[in-house]
Amino acid sequence: MNKSDLTEAIVSRMGLPRKRAESVVNLMFDEMTGALTRAERIEIRGFGSFVAKQYRARTGRNPRTGETIPVPAKRLPFFKCGKELRERVAQPAPPLVVAPAEAG
Repeated sequence: MNKSDLTEAIVSRMGLPRKRAESVVNLMFDEMTGALTRAERIEIRGFGSFVAKQYRARTGRNPRTGETIPVPAKRLPFFKCGKELRERVAQPAPPLVVAPAEAG
């Protein structure tokens, strides 16, 4: 699923105009990005949490040449799955039912 799929789901379920649904999706992602940029934690009950983790500078190695290279400190987003989502995803998927081909 991508942003346009999410927008389409909102349009079909909520009956919102496409432009309005697109604005809602963009606003949600903009707010989440802003919160992570400000080093705030995002928690969505039943789904999971997002945090920006700080990684220290270190010495890495170029796998092709074996040369050591400095890797600068960085902050990256990290997602931790919530218990409810983990349990729902772990359940077996329902079997795919394929209609038999019509005899001609």
